[in-house]
Amino acid sequence: MAGLLAAIGVVGIVAGTLIVNDWPPPLSEWVFAALGLTLSALGWLLTSRRPEIRFGWLLLVCALCLGLGVTGIGLSYRGSSGLLVSLLYAATAGFYGLIWIFVPLLFPDGRLPSPRWRIVAWISGVAIALHAIGIGLTLHNGYDLANTQLSAGKLTAVAMAGGGQFVTWIMAVVVFCGLVARWRRSPRTERGQYAWMVGGMVATMAGGVLIIVDAAGGEASAFGAVGALALIGSLPAAIGVAIVRHRLLDIRFGIRGSRLHLVFDVRPTVDEVLSDLGTALDDTPEPVEQLGRVAAAVRTVLDTRWAAVTLEDGRRVVVGKEEGAAALAVPVRGGLGRIECGPRETGRLTRVDRRLLEALAVPAGLAIQSAGLVTRLVNAQEAERRRIERNIHDGVQQQLVALIAGLELARATGAGPELLAQLREQARQTLADLRELAAGIHPSALGQGGLVEAVEERCSRLPVRTTVASAPALRASRFSDEIEGAMYFTVSEAVANALKHAGAAAIEVSLSHADGRLRATVTDDGTGFDPRTTERRGLARLSDRLDALGGGLDVRSEPGKGTRMNAWVPVDG
Repeated sequence: MAGLLAAIGVVGIVAGTLIVNDWPPPLSEWVFAALGLTLSALGWLLTSRRPEIRFGWLLLVCALCLGLGVTGIGLSYRGSSGLLVSLLYAATAGFYGLIWIFVPLLFPDGRLPSPRWRIVAWISGVAIALHAIGIGLTLHNGYDLANTQLSAGKLTAVAMAGGGQFVTWIMAVVVFCGLVARWRRSPRTERGQYAWMVGGMVATMAGGVLIIVDAAGGEASAFGAVGALALIGSLPAAIGVAIVRHRLLDIRFGIRGSRLHLVFDVRPTVDEVLSDLGTALDDTPEPVEQLGRVAAAVRTVLDTRWAAVTLEDGRRVVVGKEEGAAALAVPVRGGLGRIECGPRETGRLTRVDRRLLEALAVPAGLAIQSAGLVTRLVNAQEAERRRIERNIHDGVQQQLVALIAGLELARATGAGPELLAQLREQARQTLADLRELAAGIHPSALGQGGLVEAVEERCSRLPVRTTVASAPALRASRFSDEIEGAMYFTVSEAVANALKHAGAAAIEVSLSHADGRLRATVTDDGTGFDPRTTERRGLARLSDRLDALGGGLDVRSEPGKGTRMNAWVPVDG
């Protein structure tokens, strides 16, 4: 759409210029066309790169009205008439009104300075419409305005055109005064932008006065040519200077590289930022480094002095030199933390910047979740390693030491059958303990017979009544080691908790595979607990393990009503 509007404006300006003049057109006409094209170029640039900013669309509409109006003037000059020519000619009224009123009023981001300006916008819109309709009706009726014998309809058209134009001038003066006031109140970093806009408006309005003076003289003169050039080119030139020198709307010009080639840079759109950040996060496996990438993206896109991602536990990743309080902060979804940034290098942070920061909060939340999950998994792995080390040291290692000492004693004393039988029983007990310890790491039944068989073997050794239910087809099904291990240890932890903490007399285990999910449910008749107040470190570690596989864990319990644990992981087939 932006390209289409810009193209129509360009074609209209060029066509109107060529229609009015014989070939080749004079230099002044080429200059006029070139200045008109800058308006289309600026509008297309802003709308194509920053479509969320309305100011670019406003410039495109101005260029469109200018192109249509110049074409209408050219056709009328060549003697063409009719409704189409009248409508095209009337577009000049839209151009004058927009360039004198709405461009300075909506500068720089396409929004009203405050709600108080709404009445000015409405009055101006009605006045511009009346001016355009009046011009269109006047040309379509094809009469001489110098003729004093005018019908009521003709007088109405003249009144609409004249009244609309007069109110447009009044509103232009009001808007210009407001622009000057905003310039005087603007911060130092934005004052240069407003100053060029004020200067451009002065030149534009002066050009309009010169055109009126030239038209009142009855013959074309240099005043009219200068006025037309000022009217068409002043504001685009002012906006261009504000971009180059004061980085208006985050558009930058610069020279980069040893060969001194010109670089034109516009702040990337939200979609571009999210796309680039997604690629960067995929290439960054370390969670902490991912948070740094998010903070760096915030600082780069918003051009701030520093940016930081803060986790809910107080940990903080900062990019840049943090000085002073945060100028803008948004929470990360789910209460996982927040993103903060310092003041900009130039200018102020706007509502557009806040929306961009809120968009970046989504990948930041994913990165924070990843960091937290990896941290919990690492802690769980370390705790499991220490548990195995403690069990080996306190149990099997001591038994092996005693067994070796007994064997040495038997060898030295020539022990009889009684001592050998005792050592044999001790070796058997050590072997049983080793098997039990190995079952806590990866049970042999799980590797040989599958999940159902391993769960049945685990539950067969429990001192309370335990039932295991599963579909016949599930017994022959096999899954990856990660999935089978996660589900087995989840069931083991659940039945162990039922025995140790709940005092259960009966436990029921159900295994199922349906809808692409492998499920395990463990229900006991124990004392139960309040999940909101009871810390469940063992199940929390298992929950993290299931989360890493894309699954989940849900525990429902009430004091005196037993406990029900549901675990699931996605599986193929």
